[in-house]
Amino acid sequence: MKLLKFILYLSPIIVFMLASSLREVNEGSLGTKDNPIKIYFTPSVDSKRITSNAKELVDFLEKETGYYFTTAVPASFVAVVEAFGTKKADIAGINTFSYLMANEKYGAEARLRVVREGGETSYCGCFLAHVDSGIDSISQIANRSFAYVDPSSTSGYILPRAMFKKMKIVPSETVFAMRHDNVVTMIYQKQVSAGAAYYAPLNKETGEIMDARMRVKPQFPDVEKKIKIIGYTQYIPNDPWVFRKDMDEHMKEKITDAMIKFVSTKEGQKALFDIYDIVGLIRTKDSDYNVLRKLLKEQNISFEKLVKK
Repeated sequence: MKLLKFILYLSPIIVFMLASSLREVNEGSLGTKDNPIKIYFTPSVDSKRITSNAKELVDFLEKETGYYFTTAVPASFVAVVEAFGTKKADIAGINTFSYLMANEKYGAEARLRVVREGGETSYCGCFLAHVDSGIDSISQIANRSFAYVDPSSTSGYILPRAMFKKMKIVPSETVFAMRHDNVVTMIYQKQVSAGAAYYAPLNKETGEIMDARMRVKPQFPDVEKKIKIIGYTQYIPNDPWVFRKDMDEHMKEKITDAMIKFVSTKEGQKALFDIYDIVGLIRTKDSDYNVLRKLLKEQNISFEKLVKK
């Protein structure tokens, strides 16, 4: 009887100790308040714009999954890639080339692919020139000044560079503007004769431009009259959303489902469109991006050479 009373006396203490032990084990686990899941965004557009709209995504994901999240916008495309290596990034909205680099170096895995206006699941870059430049075709860019986006930008460097190499076109000088909107601004202000940036077809309902020129229209309302598209690059699959290799599989699936659900809502569509012009997300896999791997191999383009530029 005394033994039974002693056990009953100890039971609350034992339960408390077990609960405390479990809290200690879980403390610091990924997805907790102390160790939130880190979502990185490539700095292809203004970081303030990304940060202000990313809160909608974070709030939805936290409510839907029960995990805690935080976001960051590094200074460059390559910084996002390296964040997977240091485990600073768990998930990233990343451009296609940077994904291949992150996959090769750190095993990062594409789970979702961006859908853009008109249901587009693939994209290309476009060549832009000022209407006063006298440039009407890609071949006329030879011996003229030219602006790329970033050495790791697929539509703003990899694809146009491959086309230049194929057509044996050499600009007189090249610069990296670091963002798509910066390329457009440099052309508009006649700092360069031409440049490369992402392309998107016209809005089917309104007829408005959806390519990189749209980014500076609030600042330069006449941009589409001053800057024209003179050519296009090869098409490749749209940018992926990427997950760190050693994240828990159940966690990956739960977040993937939640992100698809988020973009199916009006609020989610607006938030992601305001960040990266995303209208939807579809499931994807690594092999979908072999077309770009093949292109890089054919052009003898290595990750190491590009990153050093």
